Amino acid sequence: MNNNTRGYHFFYRCFWLFSISCIVSANPLTGDDIAEKIAARDEGVTQYRRIHMLMTDSQNNVRERETVSFRKYYGADKKTLIYYEKPANFRDTAFLTFDYGDVEADDDQWLYLPAFGKIRRISSANRGDAFLGTDFSYEDIKKETKFSLSDYQFTILEHREESGSSLYLLEAIPVNEQVANELGISRIRSWIDAQIWMPLSVDQWDLHGQHYKTIEIREVQSIQGIWTPLSIVSRNHLTQHHTVFNFSEIDYQQQIDDQIFTQNTLRRGL
Repeated sequence: MNNNTRGYHFFYRCFWLFSISCIVSANPLTGDDIAEKIAARDEGVTQYRRIHMLMTDSQNNVRERETVSFRKYYGADKKTLIYYEKPANFRDTAFLTFDYGDVEADDDQWLYLPAFGKIRRISSANRGDAFLGTDFSYEDIKKETKFSLSDYQFTILEHREESGSSLYLLEAIPVNEQVANELGISRIRSWIDAQIWMPLSVDQWDLHGQHYKTIEIREVQSIQGIWTPLSIVSRNHLTQHHTVFNFSEIDYQQQIDDQIFTQNTLRRGL
């Protein structure tokens, strides 16, 4: 092989390697990739916290609630209990949810209202309803800063670098009419911080195509090595009502008894 032939093969090999690298770099993250990274974000195994709820109506009248929350992962399954302590007329109200990792399984949700002394099961058909007078839905409470991978088709609309952060505008469209009706949502658009794979804001459109709600994560902090929202606000643009959840005493190392996540606990209290 002469020098010219060797030079040609060397040039061809370099060109081939460069072409392959360009192809790889030309395949950025997809919408599904982003949603999966959000879903895989570490939330620890257990979590205890207090939630101070502030609900403000269009006349600036404010109602307050004090609750405690327990959460525990069992592999891909997640169980959460929210228990109301204040005010007195809400004390012992409790909400229990089982969020299953199996996409074929319907999640379980139960609500206990002490005034009626009965446990009410929340069906999947009602998961888009408002949660106990707040501007968060039952689904918002259950998924909390994450999206159901089986409920939506995901698309990246925009990618930008801002203040040293890589941000993606992610759009989520319900996979079918049934899911849209259950959630009461026709479209979601969310700005995602790629450093921590957490939404910074979530805009929701109702079944009539109206932009009716915005959820904003106001403050995020690393607690025990886990990125954690400290304050979340949900604004209903149609009713001019908004709800703020402020989180405190957050602990990912607390031992949580499995018996907390039972209907018996709903009835008897903590």
